[in-house]
Amino acid sequence: MSQKQTPNYTFALIVVFIVCFLIGFVTTMNNSMIQFCTDAFSLTAQQGQYVNSAFYGAYALAIPFSLLMSKIGYKNTMILGLAVVGVGFIINSLGIKGVLDQGQATIYAVFLCSMTVVALGIVMLQNVANPYVMVLGSPEKGAFRMTLSQALNSVATTVAPIFITTVIIAGQTPTPEAVPGPFLGLGIFTLVIAGILVALKLPTIDEGKQAEEASGEVKQYKSSCFKYPHVWLGALGIFMYMGVEIGVPSMLPYRLQALGENDSSVITNLLAFYWGGMMVGRFVGAGILAKFEPRKLLSACVALGAVCIIASLLTSSSMIGIYLMLAAGLFHSVMWPLVFNLGLQELGPHTKAASGVINVGVVGAATLMPIMGAVVDVAGVIIAMCLMFVYYAYLFWFCNFGSKIGLSKK
Repeated sequence: MSQKQTPNYTFALIVVFIVCFLIGFVTTMNNSMIQFCTDAFSLTAQQGQYVNSAFYGAYALAIPFSLLMSKIGYKNTMILGLAVVGVGFIINSLGIKGVLDQGQATIYAVFLCSMTVVALGIVMLQNVANPYVMVLGSPEKGAFRMTLSQALNSVATTVAPIFITTVIIAGQTPTPEAVPGPFLGLGIFTLVIAGILVALKLPTIDEGKQAEEASGEVKQYKSSCFKYPHVWLGALGIFMYMGVEIGVPSMLPYRLQALGENDSSVITNLLAFYWGGMMVGRFVGAGILAKFEPRKLLSACVALGAVCIIASLLTSSSMIGIYLMLAAGLFHSVMWPLVFNLGLQELGPHTKAASGVINVGVVGAATLMPIMGAVVDVAGVIIAMCLMFVYYAYLFWFCNFGSKIGLSKK
């Protein structure tokens, strides 16, 4: 009797990894635009954080998009997501060109609205990428594949600030006129990728059947992903994580300004060190996960990330504090994939829908960043950064306790 051949998902994973690169590039590019927008539109700290609100607020629609994915499948959702991202960039480019003579407030509003369109496409891609990586292979290696995909995502997050500095700022005083050209190019590029994907054949995945084959037994699932507590707690985990990941680059300009540094290019270039640290951490983390249990790695990284921020605040009067703040990226690197992986445990056919629920947590960046910006305006950046310890505390609890609620005993 011939042994059943294991499916080869290599090509499908490569496609998803490319999508992960685009997600990382666009997301980090948006965050790196905060200082540019603050200078170009003469914004307060809170107003500058509306860049995060406009982008990450789109994740409130993650659940409807996940239900759409359940209907039309992974591939069609990727194509649709890429198309929406491309159209959003083109709207941004043409829209800003059309209102350049109507004042900064109008131009900024057009920028925010068009970036929300881009974000809607990114939400679709995020919904596809995370569960697809989880199911393209054995369940035991899910955390490893997720961390590897995020490592490649981090390559893009390292490149994005450099793109902002060299292509958009380009050594000039930040002005709205610098945006339309590069954004039009990004829109066309994304639409070309969507067109190529239409012609590609990707495998159809049955998550429930795959889980049964891996475990060797027929598993009974609840009627809905909404009935699994660890899914909701995982969504809150991503919500808190966004305050950690985006908190550092969002607060960095204010820390540097307190030290007398106001050059947008210098500030944006320093962000590359933070995202670069996340890139290194994810590649290293992927190797560590091949041998160590995910919860232990996540617990260690949460603790060490918090230590970096504490040390940074204690040395806030010098550049040492800035470098310690950037070093936190090394430990933030694996938090997203590990929290996401813990939230998607033992869900089988509910994996797609649960991914949408967990992705809603990304609105944490849209919610927490303006709050931190308001605290900066009122009490200063050091007090605002102390809020990050609340986020760290929840992540540690979810890792060791919340993610285990309702799971089968092993």
